[in-house]
Amino acid sequence: MTVNKGLLSLVENTPNFSNQALENAVNTLKIGWVIKSFQLDTAISDNNVLSLSQKNDLKDLINNIAHINLGRVLGDLVRHSATILDGSVIPLDDIENPVASTFLEILQNVQTIQTLVPELYGVPASDKARAVNDHLGTLNNIFITTEDSTAPVFTTLRESIQFITDASLGTETVLETAYDNLKNFINGVTDDSTDFQQTLNTFGTFVASAHTSFNNALANEPYLTHRTRLTNMRESINVQVSLEISNLVNIDAYITALSENVSYTSLAEDVTLRELMTNVSQDLNWQTYFREYETNQNNLNPIYTGTDKDTIINQVLADSGLPNVLDHTNFDAVAAKAKSNSRIDTTGFDRLTSELVITKSCQQLNISVTNRSISNQSKSLLDNLNRHDRDQISLALDLNESSDTLS
Repeated sequence: MTVNKGLLSLVENTPNFSNQALENAVNTLKIGWVIKSFQLDTAISDNNVLSLSQKNDLKDLINNIAHINLGRVLGDLVRHSATILDGSVIPLDDIENPVASTFLEILQNVQTIQTLVPELYGVPASDKARAVNDHLGTLNNIFITTEDSTAPVFTTLRESIQFITDASLGTETVLETAYDNLKNFINGVTDDSTDFQQTLNTFGTFVASAHTSFNNALANEPYLTHRTRLTNMRESINVQVSLEISNLVNIDAYITALSENVSYTSLAEDVTLRELMTNVSQDLNWQTYFREYETNQNNLNPIYTGTDKDTIINQVLADSGLPNVLDHTNFDAVAAKAKSNSRIDTTGFDRLTSELVITKSCQQLNISVTNRSISNQSKSLLDNLNRHDRDQISLALDLNESSDTLS
């Protein structure tokens, strides 16, 4: 049911979705050399003179020490989150995606997956790396929150950046100067030429060299621990971005595959189609599912649904009027119950007394009758018959559970 309170004001305004929360978090990391690195990355991305190939070549040149070149990591992260909001994360394709996706469509698809995965696999979507945050975590503050006792990625990253910056290493100062020089040159270019390219390469080489020197200065403690953290946190960011891109780019195909499986299973209700699916499928698992569908469907019974097996058995017994014989000295009742048991061959029983029926039933069920009174025989037989009733219900319960368990 839709909540009406506030709905009118909601529909009269636009959500104005943005990645501002992520940008605010990124801003807390712009300390020391990182802010200079981010400014350079922005200058490269925003420049209108450099060609795409020149930009990529330059980015490759200065990414020689990736965990130091954090400006690119953070810049790529912010740009990635923006592509989710405008839908461009899912590339246009004449066949698969001829019309640009929207953020709403992405949200709806992610929601669909949260329903389909548990339905088909019996596990939450997170077990298949398809939870909400596996698609949209960068927008959902995944780097500034944590579900366990470990520090969030951005918290750890900021602490290490701050520690290194507070050391005021000379190699950091050289690196910041190299960043500024390359950034200022890029911002000042007006056209492309051979001299321009040579100068661009020269400034890029200075940055790469400064990266190496700064990285070497962090090779020993107390800096090494923080350099390792830079590496690990960069990896965490890149893994998350790669997961989101992979999930979102293929989200339509993934949903189609899940939906088709749901549709195929609905065909099993039709006997003829079920037989057809068994005959045309070349996969043994598919053949087994449709071949055994009717048997498993017959095993399903809502009365067997519950958590406590003994409680269910007792309830089913009571609902069925069992045990229907309680007094083992009521030989007629015990004999009648024995005659209704599928394990006992009752041929010729009509001519026998109740006592003889009890004796012969005991013999068929391998219950000892030697030197035992008819009363003792009757008690053992009745216990066996009542236990059999319970075992039959237990078996039906197990079959119900098996048929209702995803496999």
